[in-house]
Amino acid sequence: MNFKQFSKSVLLLAGFAVWGFSASAQGDAAKGEALFKSKCTSCHAIERQVTGPALGPLITSETDDKFLTKWIQNNQALIGSKEPRAVAIYNKFNQQNMTIFADLSDGDVANILAYVRGEWKTIQSAPKPAATATAADSGPSDLVIYGLLAVIVIAFIVILVLNKVIATLERLLLNKKGLLPEVIEEGEPVDKLAVLKKIAKNKKLVFFILLCGTIALGSWTWVALWNTNVHTGYQPVQPIKFPHDIHAGMLKIDCQYCHSGAYKSKNASIPSLNVCMNCHKVVKTESPEIHKIYDALGYDPSTMKYDSTKARPIQWIRIHNLPDFAYFNHSQHVKVGKIKCQQCHGPIQEMKEVYQYSPLTMKWCIQCHKRTEVDGKGNAYYTNLEQVHDLIKKNGKVTEAMMGGIECGKCHY
Repeated sequence: MNFKQFSKSVLLLAGFAVWGFSASAQGDAAKGEALFKSKCTSCHAIERQVTGPALGPLITSETDDKFLTKWIQNNQALIGSKEPRAVAIYNKFNQQNMTIFADLSDGDVANILAYVRGEWKTIQSAPKPAATATAADSGPSDLVIYGLLAVIVIAFIVILVLNKVIATLERLLLNKKGLLPEVIEEGEPVDKLAVLKKIAKNKKLVFFILLCGTIALGSWTWVALWNTNVHTGYQPVQPIKFPHDIHAGMLKIDCQYCHSGAYKSKNASIPSLNVCMNCHKVVKTESPEIHKIYDALGYDPSTMKYDSTKARPIQWIRIHNLPDFAYFNHSQHVKVGKIKCQQCHGPIQEMKEVYQYSPLTMKWCIQCHKRTEVDGKGNAYYTNLEQVHDLIKKNGKVTEAMMGGIECGKCHY
């Protein structure tokens, strides 16, 4: 009797233990989301490959959570112990070491796995976009366009016919009243310059024509001279088609992620191709434009290795260019003036290919300087100027260095 009661107690305790373990193994998806975003998103995404593989299908296909927990906490120890699955994963992804997360407990890993599996299930069950969605945005059909052109042509023909009919009716009416001009007999010479001679005798009309011609020619000359060396709308063909509307517009990548010199130097700088490879080592690898980057770096996407002997520079064509006598410092405008890139370069986030938006003339710069307010609060440059002016008021010693006279850009620009 006692043995039966003891056996029931043991079985009950074992059942609670198994239930508790399975509950903890299921994990908390909400907590897992926070951990995933803070620990995993720099290298992984759920539905696509980034630096590391897509986690959704990988974790869902691997049902051994104990192995996944050990792999996440210390994958290098598993590889070192020659665990077959760990070695296979290591070799599959070109022997790239994954970060060790020894600070994650078994419960933390269970939460992450629960979140990833739940999100992947949601992505898989999401309805696919209808095929007619793109057709709705494709614009008017060819039939509509040709129909409108046909209506315009028919209307033009009708107008011509009506004018011909009106002219015929007028001739009949004048003929009936005997008011038609005398018909020139066949063989009699016709003076083709009669109209011009008649106009030449009208001095007021001649003066008006000459005046209009002079004004038109003068205006054309003025506009041509004013726009000399102004390249608004200049859009050369670049060696690689870089879509700013996708990167700066849709993806909202900050301009200074690529043009890192804009806030700290005179030039905004052209980004190196290594900046492109931060993303495009795994993103849009099938694109022909991305393969131009690979070719320029001597990079083989199949082996993920570089060959420096095949590398060559990209011959970008400069779009925005100022005369040599004009000094422009990006950092003064971006960091001190807090001016947005779009103020000079236009709606760059909407351009498929960049073109010169602003005229970049002296008048255009002066107008901007006249209307732009200076915010000197908390700015070290203007704080220094205030201190210098206070010294001047007190007849203190003020040197050129205190006014920025030894900055490199004062002489070397």
